[in-house]
Amino acid sequence: MNDSHIEVRLQPRAHRDELVGLRDGVLVARVCAPPVDGEANHALCRLIAHHVGIAPTRITVISGKQARLKLLRVKGFDQEVLIEALGVIEQRA
Repeated sequence: MNDSHIEVRLQPRAHRDELVGLRDGVLVARVCAPPVDGEANHALCRLIAHHVGIAPTRITVISGKQARLKLLRVKGFDQEVLIEALGVIEQRA
């Protein structure tokens, strides 16, 4: 299996942790954690890991650590399998 990459637009300090859907190929996610000391990034990795059924340590933020738009690497998951496992659908703008 190959590693896969997914772009995520993250909203920290939300009311609940959730995956909203895909918008223009970018996964939209919300987490309760604040964007302080990487807490929101860790919460995002845990949220995605929970949905996919893997350990959070297999998910890494490879760019955008201090930005809303992030690029994540998921080790050992093909891109198509990842999108299917996340169960997200394309959202209209």
